[in-house]
Amino acid sequence: MARILLVIGDAAEVIDTMVPLYRLAEDHEVVKAAPERRTYHLVQHHHDPGWDVTIETPGYDLASDVAFRDVDPDDYLGLVLPGGRAPEFLRYDQDLLRITRHFFEHRKPVASICHGIEILAAAGVLKGRRVTTIPRCQLDAEFAGATYVAEPLVVDDHLYCCRFKKECAAWMKAFVAELARRSP
Repeated sequence: MARILLVIGDAAEVIDTMVPLYRLAEDHEVVKAAPERRTYHLVQHHHDPGWDVTIETPGYDLASDVAFRDVDPDDYLGLVLPGGRAPEFLRYDQDLLRITRHFFEHRKPVASICHGIEILAAAGVLKGRRVTTIPRCQLDAEFAGATYVAEPLVVDDHLYCCRFKKECAAWMKAFVAELARRSP
């Protein structure tokens, strides 16, 4: 069974994290990686008509299986970067950036949703690519040299980008199909 690396951290969005976790586990071994091996706190994002920004409330807890520093990216077929606020902090982790660059250097499938694009931007792997993300992260993508496309799903070579949690189904369907194509 091929292994997929799922990045988690405090304030990762529940649906952005749990949908890939459960969908990918149907056919693959999903390994949850984080800055340390411990339990992390996921959050739920809500859109309230009275607010200009997303409201965040506590969600589920999720334990990581491995610390980023202990990950050998050669052991994994794919990488998933969920959204939420976690990427804002995780993008400074040099081991996560090393892992991310490996997936691009070897053209392995990478799935990014919402704020996950911030990790890709920090890793310097977006130049010349077409991507999508939530509108509030458009500048992150463009400053990193990508072309932002306002579509639910954008596939650029081995990169699978999605905007919102309500669009997870098509995102995971496309990503799973690519993983199946590459699975031993």
